[in-house]
Amino acid sequence: MAQRSGSANLPLHGGRVPAWLGERMTRLGTVMTQAIVHHYGRREYLRRMANPFWFQSFGAVMGMDWHSSGITTSVIGSLKRGLAPLAGELGIHVCGGRGKHSRRTPQELVDAGLAAGFDGAALASASKLVAKVDSAAVQDGFDLYLHGFIVTDEGDWVVVQQGMNEALRQARRYHWLSEGLTSFIDAPHAAIEGRGGGSIVNLADRRAEKSRSAQIGLLRDLGPDRLARECAAIGRPAAAPAPAMQAMLPHLDLPDHHDVRAEDVVLRRLHGTLAAAAEAGPKDFADLLMVPGVGARTVRSLAHVAEVIHGAPCRFSDPARYSLAHGGKDGHPFPVPTKVYDETIRVLKTAVANAKLGNDEKLDAIRRLDAQARTLERTATGPSFEQPLTEERRNSHLYGGRTVMGWAAPSVADLPSGCEQRDTGADGAAIPATTGDVRLQPPATA
Repeated sequence: MAQRSGSANLPLHGGRVPAWLGERMTRLGTVMTQAIVHHYGRREYLRRMANPFWFQSFGAVMGMDWHSSGITTSVIGSLKRGLAPLAGELGIHVCGGRGKHSRRTPQELVDAGLAAGFDGAALASASKLVAKVDSAAVQDGFDLYLHGFIVTDEGDWVVVQQGMNEALRQARRYHWLSEGLTSFIDAPHAAIEGRGGGSIVNLADRRAEKSRSAQIGLLRDLGPDRLARECAAIGRPAAAPAPAMQAMLPHLDLPDHHDVRAEDVVLRRLHGTLAAAAEAGPKDFADLLMVPGVGARTVRSLAHVAEVIHGAPCRFSDPARYSLAHGGKDGHPFPVPTKVYDETIRVLKTAVANAKLGNDEKLDAIRRLDAQARTLERTATGPSFEQPLTEERRNSHLYGGRTVMGWAAPSVADLPSGCEQRDTGADGAAIPATTGDVRLQPPATA
């Protein structure tokens, strides 16, 4: 029986993912998926997508706003674009999406089933029922607006869908996993993410079986018209504290603040990653990957990516840490280093391409980088949390740093006298040590 695996708070963010980042997210998400499937198989990939902590970390390492509900939309959209051309090779099909795309899910499943040989019509019915359960059977005040259905050639699937509560400015993400699922109406969720917003009517709980039976009886005895009048007279009850049972589940509390703070990360793990990149990474990569231009900064990003590919579920309790790989589009924790991002993708693509030809040595080097980080974190010490961020912001213009506001410029200390820091992030907060009156030309790779 599939069970809930946790919850998380997801602040609502407006705006769109810019094309320069969306294209990179597609390439990085695709090659990371290829690496996971190569090492662990399609079923393990679905299990990870059903884990809300891993899913948030996956989006954060791609350069999205680390705590935003927009990670759900952007990750599903990026995977749909990137994996579609590889569906025949990987055996993974991404259907649905946000808004009108979610309504196309049943037909997309039918088409994918005809191409791959699974029962797409049956999964189309499952897709509709999953949406109904989370929109009608689970009445928690969140209106569904996104439905992503990922299915393999074997017919295994995961659903990631999200609802919005405008009044609370919060989103809630629901994860479903077909593995072990025996009933759609008795505790079917793999996980639910979102901030507790009051009493929840959850008819999908196995303890609600008597309530479901009673409702069918009322519909039979009173008829739909009288039931509608009775419901209107009752009105909505006042908000109450979240059920105590929520405290028994793993809970990821994603705060409203945009900046990444020391309390948002597990510093011991960060020190292990930095130590692995500084002490072991460059030597290993220089000998095994033999990819020109792979410096220490790229290896630091690769160390974060390697953990998302290989890390155990317990290691994703602090998704904010993975934003230190490629920053965030709003400038927090720092502008997206597009040159580093492109190098990360290039190294991974080279490793995956070699693995397809039977040479796993380069892809195994990335796995060893993750193992080295986990070993070193037991003893590694390092700088304060703020020190690497300050260094990254100071050098952002050298890495092709970019946000939704534009290109990063030399830090104020490096500018000629008279220049002032004036740019802000998407939330209006100043982005320190990355802005000024001097603008750089966009890198040729952007």
